[in-house]
Amino acid sequence: MRFVPGKHETFRVAVVVSKKVAKSAPDRNRIRRRVYEAIRELAPKLLTNQDIVVTIFDEKFLTMPHDELFASLKRQIEQMVKTNKENSKSA
Repeated sequence: MRFVPGKHETFRVAVVVSKKVAKSAPDRNRIRRRVYEAIRELAPKLLTNQDIVVTIFDEKFLTMPHDELFASLKRQIEQMVKTNKENSKSA
């Protein structure tokens, strides 16, 4: 997961799923939709104006239970927000 403080008033998210991860387009799209949905639930609580790119490297996101996917993304977004706050304080 990569992020940059955005120039917009709200957050923006992109999810990238390579053909190396899932060969068929429906599988890649299903992974992408599952990740977008989890981020949609998390974003109002955690995100402000970041631009985020989520890159998926493993096909397990296709069959992973929603709770586990949600927890994984929540942990990563919280880490990203924490790192962003620490960097802004030191700058």
